[in-house]
Amino acid sequence: MEFDVRERWGRRPLWARWVLGVYLMGFLVGFGSHAADLARGGIHAYAGFPQVPFQVFFVGLVVLDPLVAVMVALMRREGVWLAGPVMVVDVCANWWGNRHWLRDDPGQLVGLLPLTLFGVFVIASWLPLRRAVAKAPSGPSPERDSGEKGTFVSH
Repeated sequence: MEFDVRERWGRRPLWARWVLGVYLMGFLVGFGSHAADLARGGIHAYAGFPQVPFQVFFVGLVVLDPLVAVMVALMRREGVWLAGPVMVVDVCANWWGNRHWLRDDPGQLVGLLPLTLFGVFVIASWLPLRRAVAKAPSGPSPERDSGEKGTFVSH
């Protein structure tokens, strides 16, 4: 049986495909942002955050963000499942880690706004999207070519 990602995407409702596309873009932008931070500042790029677990998490997003994006692109349920917790921790860690800067300079809020909006989008769409991805079978659909039982057409 052939692995066909296009067919997997085609089985999902239109709204779910759009939401998955936004997930892909958001997680790839996040990956690019964290990769650029690491390229500029090395492993200590997040040393401005006094909490070591936050520093480790933000460095780890260089792996987690593209992992979620690849799993979503391949229409894996695990990718949708992982997207929610990653965004909850990312948004909370950013707000908590930047709280003193936000108090001193509320203009910093502009930098957190896109991340927060994407996080709210992921959380708001997470449960319905999980259901939509879980309902449709994740493998390619068997299309019968000549009516013979068990014969599959490869595209």
